[in-house]
Amino acid sequence: MKKTCKIPGFGGFLMLLIPLLFSSTGFSQDVSITPLPDPASGIRDQASGTGQPGFHPGNWVLVIHGGAGGPPQGSMSEEQEQAYKDKLNEALAVGTGILEKGGSSMEAVEAVVMFMEDCPLFNAGKGAVYNDEGYAEMDASIMDGSTLMAGAVTGVTTIRHPVSAARLVMTETRHVLLMCEGADLFAQAQGLEMVDRSYFQTPARTKQYERMKEQQRSKSDTIKEKKDSRPDTVSMKDDNTKGTVGAVALDNMGNLAAATSTGGLMMKMKGRIGDTPIIGAGTYANNATCAVSCTGTGEYFMRNVIAYDVSALMEYRDWSLEEATNYLIRDKLKSQGGGGGLIAVDKDGNIAMPFNTNAMFRGYAKAKEGAVVEIYP
Repeated sequence: MKKTCKIPGFGGFLMLLIPLLFSSTGFSQDVSITPLPDPASGIRDQASGTGQPGFHPGNWVLVIHGGAGGPPQGSMSEEQEQAYKDKLNEALAVGTGILEKGGSSMEAVEAVVMFMEDCPLFNAGKGAVYNDEGYAEMDASIMDGSTLMAGAVTGVTTIRHPVSAARLVMTETRHVLLMCEGADLFAQAQGLEMVDRSYFQTPARTKQYERMKEQQRSKSDTIKEKKDSRPDTVSMKDDNTKGTVGAVALDNMGNLAAATSTGGLMMKMKGRIGDTPIIGAGTYANNATCAVSCTGTGEYFMRNVIAYDVSALMEYRDWSLEEATNYLIRDKLKSQGGGGGLIAVDKDGNIAMPFNTNAMFRGYAKAKEGAVVEIYP
């Protein structure tokens, strides 16, 4: 009898295959799967600063400012000048106390700005200037150079420390910028200290507001003269106010951070937003380049994206921090009539504090070095 080979049907084939699928040598074995690349990893690597030439962990740096502008040298009494210098030194002490103990640059810049928000000498927090309706609308921002994460608030009126609200926007939300009532409510929900609007008022600011309001009343009520009398058109030559506080730092781990806070411009239109809460205009930090905090007439800083442009000139043109900051403040802004200045520190610990106004309240401290504070050129 002739034998034939019978080919099993599909059902039989499955019966033969199933044991293989579940055997110890079959598909049940652990399979090594190569994960897909993280699309954000390149950004984090760029910002990390790791492996960058001149990277010196352990050499912290702190730079602060209390605003650009102010009267010409000799206009303030020695007592007034000393009062500003004392507060600048106290602000530096707050930040250096954190950095020298190994604290982060983010902790340092937030703490410094909080201190300055509580000092009525400066235009931020208590002592902030008033809008055209007679109360303070404040802005603040903060940026972490190690992650490129940032947070900001604008138009807030009842948060004692706007810079802390800005940091919480960064850490507790998926957003970058919250405004006005929404920002105030968010800060309250986060447990920050809330105060009445009147807390921010001081006799000196009230007197300044009333004087400027009277000056506006005395002018003709034409659209042209209203525009010319607005403080947002004040140029370097007509600068008699101080505004904004800020801090930048390089910590012992080589991480950069920047924070800025302000009341804006005296007699600004209600709802006006300046450069301070705009990441890249008034504040920027990137471990690959530098950390920057700006001060001055915000419209010019926004139109020129000054804070980010410092970093861009360093990264794309290979300019030094000094070259980039001097060009932007003393050449580019000056040619447009924009008054102001900035503070910056780069990844190697170099600092810059250029300004094109009468004065800029500023100071710096470095590891194993004493603090330095200055007002005039």
